[in-house]
Amino acid sequence: MQYKTQLREAEDNWEKNLETKISHLETENSVLKAKINQLENEAKEMKDEAKKMKDEAKQMRDEEKRMKDDLQRKSDQKENDDQKSRDEIQSLRTRIQQLELSDLTRQQDTIKQNQKNEKIEENMKHLIHKTEVLENHSRRDNLRIIGLPEDHDKRKILDIILQEIIQENCPDILEQEGKVEIERIHRSPPVLNPQLTTPRNVIAKFKNYQTKENILQAVKKKSFRHHRTTVRITQILAESILKDRKAWNMIFQKSRELGLQPRINYPAKLTISLEGKVWSFNKIEEFQKFVKKRPEQNRKFDVPAQNSREPSKGN
Repeated sequence: MQYKTQLREAEDNWEKNLETKISHLETENSVLKAKINQLENEAKEMKDEAKKMKDEAKQMRDEEKRMKDDLQRKSDQKENDDQKSRDEIQSLRTRIQQLELSDLTRQQDTIKQNQKNEKIEENMKHLIHKTEVLENHSRRDNLRIIGLPEDHDKRKILDIILQEIIQENCPDILEQEGKVEIERIHRSPPVLNPQLTTPRNVIAKFKNYQTKENILQAVKKKSFRHHRTTVRITQILAESILKDRKAWNMIFQKSRELGLQPRINYPAKLTISLEGKVWSFNKIEEFQKFVKKRPEQNRKFDVPAQNSREPSKGN
């Protein structure tokens, strides 16, 4: 009986222990399930994280590829731009060389043209001078009579009137046979302008140059008249010579006031008497240099200072 009781107690204890163990196992199983769920969740999270990282890695690879492509494109564009710049620089250099060559050619052409122009100018000056010489030579035997009334030559021809003027004012000039040889004589202009109140000038060309010079010398000594009418007789010169002579006016007048006996010789040369000598000057500059070396005369003429050589001397 006691054995049964012990056996029953043992069975009860075993059952309790078994239940306890089962309870522990169930608890452990629950814990394991919870851990498994946790691990599964963690595995899922890790899987999701891995997928996310994989996606990010793909995005990074795509971004890297895009950046490489963009960098390559920019590099290619830069190379193209650099090549274009090099081509433009080369083109500019070529253009500059062409312009420099063209400019050099223009300069050479300009130099040649200037030389040609200078040659033409020299030829023109030579031709003008030659023309003036020929013009003056053609006029060297001519005289101009100013103030002779028009009605005088209505009664007599001009040739006879001129003979009368010479006879009346300088009879000693008359040549053999009592007559001055005249090549031609006429009024200038040839046509009378009724609106003019002054008579036209008379131009006379003498056959003998010395006769003309003798008349000019006589005119300087006295006023010429014809039948109580005063007439002026002057030499006919080219405009250029008249201009050169006119340039001496102020110096000529001052020289006359100072008693230097000034004269204007052909074509436009000034002569003065000073210090017992006759000095001649072809240009005003020569006269200015001359008086500069003589302070007393320089003050009288008020000539600006210039350096010069001594002008020519004559007797």
